Amino acid sequence: MSTWRPIHPPSFWKRWLPGWLHGPVKLLFQLSLAGFIALFGFAFFYFMLAMRFDMDEVAKLPAGTTFYDRKGQEITAPGSNSGKLVKRDDIPDFLVKSLRAREDARFFEHHGVDVRGLARATVRNIKDRDFTQGASTLSMQLARNSFKMKQKSLHRKFLEIALTLRVEQRYTKDEILTHYLNRIYFGAGADGIEQAARTYFGKTTRELSDGECAMIVGIIRGPHIFSPFRNLDAAIEQRNQTLNRLIAMKLIDPARRDAIIAEPVRLVSDDHRETQTSYALQAVRRELDAILEDDDIRFGGLHVHTTLDAAWQDRLEVELTRAVEDLEHEKAWPHPTEAAHVTGTEPAYIQYAAVTTETKSGATLALIGGRNYSDSRFDRTRSSRDLGSAFEPFVAAAAAERGKLVLPGKPVQTGRQIGPAEVERLAKRCGIAGPFLETEDLFRGSVAATPLEMSVGLATLGNQGKRAKPYLIQEIRDTTGEVIYKAKPVLSAALSPAAALDATSVLQKSGGTRCFTGATGSERDAWTLRLGPGGATAIWLGFDKPAAIAREPRLKSLLDEFVKRLGNN
Repeated sequence: MSTWRPIHPPSFWKRWLPGWLHGPVKLLFQLSLAGFIALFGFAFFYFMLAMRFDMDEVAKLPAGTTFYDRKGQEITAPGSNSGKLVKRDDIPDFLVKSLRAREDARFFEHHGVDVRGLARATVRNIKDRDFTQGASTLSMQLARNSFKMKQKSLHRKFLEIALTLRVEQRYTKDEILTHYLNRIYFGAGADGIEQAARTYFGKTTRELSDGECAMIVGIIRGPHIFSPFRNLDAAIEQRNQTLNRLIAMKLIDPARRDAIIAEPVRLVSDDHRETQTSYALQAVRRELDAILEDDDIRFGGLHVHTTLDAAWQDRLEVELTRAVEDLEHEKAWPHPTEAAHVTGTEPAYIQYAAVTTETKSGATLALIGGRNYSDSRFDRTRSSRDLGSAFEPFVAAAAAERGKLVLPGKPVQTGRQIGPAEVERLAKRCGIAGPFLETEDLFRGSVAATPLEMSVGLATLGNQGKRAKPYLIQEIRDTTGEVIYKAKPVLSAALSPAAALDATSVLQKSGGTRCFTGATGSERDAWTLRLGPGGATAIWLGFDKPAAIAREPRLKSLLDEFVKRLGNN
């Protein structure tokens, strides 16, 4: 049998290359093929993963932020769901230019992913060994915002890129830009460009001036720290940086920039802002903005669970109003609805402020910044007023901490045992900032504090000398129900448990609570301190423009009746 077979000539590449290269080239080809297959499989995996997401979500109005009290009861907040989608025709061209200048200069050139920027950021991240650079285009930010992608990881980045390509394939550049502006968070409770324009400038998006466009774009990178309500100088600096970027891109000239800078900034006054309904929510909003900034959370639809006890707050406010109205009736002062029309920036009638702090954790259970939020949005829980005799518990605490005798009702004698410097030191450790006098008048209460400071200080005495940092937000969840923030109580030792217990002896015991009521010598400020089983409440009473309220015996009697009505809870 013949075993002859024809001999095939070698392949062209083998005849072309030297023999010693045949093996390496074949191996390189096999590796390249395997790499191509792996890359194709990798891309296919993320393509299929991205196909699970509904692209219609991108164009929808994002859900507003919802607030709840500590028991899960929803707290009403206008602006939570009052957003409005703008159309491309509503967006000024200068706003588009400003957005490109600060966020994505090559927006109209790339296909969703800026390869050059991504490569540059990748090199930087490798050097830093961290995700310090993102190179996110507007399209990528829109994809991330629409589908709530917050975690920084390679998996998230690859999925984000796949979703971005789908967004670019589904929507036009103008639509992407419009949807982005409708979704982004601008601080001060404003979700979307329309709500931001109305919140900051009292205008529609279409009506924004060039300077307002540049400023509102500058806010995006830091909705909290660059908010003109919080830091106007920082907001102006961001506006100017935006204008300088526009010059660098040759979209405006220096003369136009200078003309814009010369225009006055006209912000909506505090009394006309639409995103708050109460002093408590005003404070919650402040804390929320800080959390969103620190955690780089820029999407809406959040569920914010506060520490507030709505039932207790309502009860506190009702009883305070009743006590003040009784006093006004005796003095024949004008009713608040009439007094509100008195000339001046604030209504000229008796005000009050109250804060209840949970002793063990520092959680704020109630916050009342004034008598009528509609008349005045000034938060009096953060305003210092003279303490008078209400400072006695802290004089007693300082003496007890130094092993001295506490003499209830005799703060001067108690304080003389240790001197003003020691009293000041202890009061500061309890959360009272001062300033303090360096004379014996300090023992008589010649020092000012805010109701918030007094509540925290009183809670410290009720928590065996451990001072808790106050907070208003317990937990934040996204639209899927995932917890994206959870508060952790922060405690620090201020004084010994024994000294804290001795200090509370100057408070009158009534059932399960200890209370103190009194007024300053001028009778311009009245205070009630109430240490209950779980919370410490500090209440201030007085006029915004200091004036005598009533004789001290009557004030004390009135406040004692108020405390009795609150009961022991």
